[in-house]
Amino acid sequence: MSETQILAARAGTITPEMEFVAERENLTPELIRDEVAAGRMVIPANTEHLKQRLEPMCIGIAAKCKINANIGNSAVTSDAEGELEKLHTAVHHGADTVMDLSTGKDIDNIRKRIIEMSPVPIGTVPIYQMLEELGGNIEDMRPQHFLDMVEHQAKQGVDYMTIHCGVLMEHLHLTTRRVTGIVSRGGSLIAKWMMSHRKQNPLYDHFDDLCDIMRQYDVTWSLGDGMRPGSIADASDDAQFAELEVLGELTRRGQDNGTQVMVEGPGHIPMHQIEMNIKKQIEICNGAPFYVLGPLVTDVAPGYDHITSAIGAAMAGWHGAAMLCYVTPKEHLGLPNNDDVKQGVIAYKISAHAADVARGRAGAQDRDDALSKARFTFDWNEQFRLSLDPETAQAYHDETLPQDTFKSAHFCSMCGPKYCSMKITEDIRKMAAENELVAIDTKSE
Repeated sequence: MSETQILAARAGTITPEMEFVAERENLTPELIRDEVAAGRMVIPANTEHLKQRLEPMCIGIAAKCKINANIGNSAVTSDAEGELEKLHTAVHHGADTVMDLSTGKDIDNIRKRIIEMSPVPIGTVPIYQMLEELGGNIEDMRPQHFLDMVEHQAKQGVDYMTIHCGVLMEHLHLTTRRVTGIVSRGGSLIAKWMMSHRKQNPLYDHFDDLCDIMRQYDVTWSLGDGMRPGSIADASDDAQFAELEVLGELTRRGQDNGTQVMVEGPGHIPMHQIEMNIKKQIEICNGAPFYVLGPLVTDVAPGYDHITSAIGAAMAGWHGAAMLCYVTPKEHLGLPNNDDVKQGVIAYKISAHAADVARGRAGAQDRDDALSKARFTFDWNEQFRLSLDPETAQAYHDETLPQDTFKSAHFCSMCGPKYCSMKITEDIRKMAAENELVAIDTKSE
């Protein structure tokens, strides 16, 4: 077998990538090795991307909660330069990984340039490019088409791939009464192929062949949830959990084949079902890192689904999700532009950080405490510096008080100098200190 991170870990080896990750996470290399060996952590690092700009990172319950940003062109709009701008924006604002979900023209060139320019792992959904090369007719796919595309993208340096191996013929009938049916693009394409040919999912049938390719380049599996719910009405149904059982089986098979595996999750889940969903995945998939889209906790806010999903993402991270796939304000409405990417990343950095604080990660609250101290001492510049989005924080402040003199003022434009509670607290503390001194002086007389 080709050496992969999980094979090295199981042999007791600490790789340079594990060393690098340990330093980034402030964890020991031995812990990183042991988590990778157990399958609870992955280090998505294609050997070809490592030759370029990739800075290894890890995804797993023992590490900080991570976020992914989706970019990519469509058949309707966008080009290579636009996607590179989105990549820069996503990485600049803190995306830990980026997925290229291009479905339009010039996919190969766009991905090549994204991989060359990206210091973070790049993920893909190979069926998109394969479908484009087949002229949009999924019925024409042969298993070798898909195997060839996976190998092609692995050679390019793709670090992890979403592949919908768990959608099985015998489970399709479970979706017939859903409100929103099969909302996964990859899942719906595979379902259509199976119905057209009356055969089992070829990606499931050729799973071991796919493992051979991915092991050669150490591409990490992101086992796609093709049956994920696309509305809270469909959440936690038989179709979703039937697929999850298959993903649990494939997780073990993938790891036994020497490949790293993480598992994708829902989707649209109301708040009271999130903890149950996370615990169920961890149990069925032996603790393999759970990578969730959102989840959205309500369906009534198109244009604001970066908020509806960030609520669910924070809860998912708190209960054990290892990586959160961002949602932008354009979700369900159109292709995200550069500003949408920024809004999605910031929303999810908040979610991931809140989850780390709730889980008691070492040092997670330090930044909160430092910012709170700066806020109480009216150190405006330090507040801006510690913000997840310093430019926006300062811009909002400077809309009404732009002069430099107000960077040391003990109030903002919300309360002014007379109604600021923190300024009043300062005064109270001074008065208390003075009264204490007076009391001491009185006693000494």
